[in-house]
Amino acid sequence: MTSWVLHIDLDQFLAAVEVLRRPELRGLPVIVGGDGDPAKRGVVSTASYEARAYGVHSGLPLRTAARRCPDAVFLPVDREVYEAASAEVMTTLRTFGAVVEVLGWDEAFMAVDGDAPEAVAEEIRRRVREATGLDCSVGIGDNKLRAKLATGFAKPDGVFRLTAETWFATLGDRPTDALWGIGRKTARRLGRLGIDTVRGLADSDPDELAARLGPVTGPWLVRLARGGDSSPVTGTPHAARSRGRETTYQHDLDDWDEVREEVARLARRVAEELAAERRLAARVVVKVRYAPFTTRTRGQVLDEATAEAAALERAALDALGRFTGRRPVRLLGVRAELER
Repeated sequence: MTSWVLHIDLDQFLAAVEVLRRPELRGLPVIVGGDGDPAKRGVVSTASYEARAYGVHSGLPLRTAARRCPDAVFLPVDREVYEAASAEVMTTLRTFGAVVEVLGWDEAFMAVDGDAPEAVAEEIRRRVREATGLDCSVGIGDNKLRAKLATGFAKPDGVFRLTAETWFATLGDRPTDALWGIGRKTARRLGRLGIDTVRGLADSDPDELAARLGPVTGPWLVRLARGGDSSPVTGTPHAARSRGRETTYQHDLDDWDEVREEVARLARRVAEELAAERRLAARVVVKVRYAPFTTRTRGQVLDEATAEAAALERAALDALGRFTGRRPVRLLGVRAELER
């Protein structure tokens, strides 16, 4: 029998959960984000497909979303409800007796054997819909990378198979940032080297890219473009590598004494979470988003791994002290990178 990886992705998850709670919203543009008030600062967490038709997407400022789609229904994020819906979906996936690797609220990998993966995928979609009322798309691949990318072609509410045999026919002429793991910044760097497509990256010399982009990054990008991925599907519970808190302020912080107070407060909240989980931090990272929207980060390595509030606060303030700009601030964040 052939071994397959299936990637299950819940369609427009947060918006779909909200529509289940409020059936009268079906067919309307629904935007979930912040406290649901587009007049306040915040970003879109999820937009329904009806809202996406207006150019609304995750990460877009709520105010911008309101301008693009003024008739949208804006709703606040309800974390507990989404976690409960996600748990029900993952429980349903485990009824197949396969290894399930949870990636987040709305997606997971499954390892299955057999000669009819599409039939399994359709059964997954049926069981999830019957158990939760939610639709999902399923990507089928001969490894995790191809399964993940296949899901993009399956959406919405469909099934798609992507294998070594169909890899270049499907992706070869697409831009490099179509690959899972390549963002716009890396794509621009590759573009400056004359590499604009997946096929072009796959045909590149790994040694040459190693010299240009680093001994690890260069060869890894070439393997990625060739569809290579040997990582197994594992049912081991995901252990977060960091814990963080951030706040978007409704009014810019002009006083940097106030900025320091806020960073210290966030660091103490992170320390409380680490202590509750009995985890230790090895490094503290501070994020500053200046008005209107420029973001910078600075990190500070701790002398020893700790969850002590005073130590995390000192490290966060030391990191903040290395910011040279003293412009108005709209967002602050503190993240603790955990000891491995």
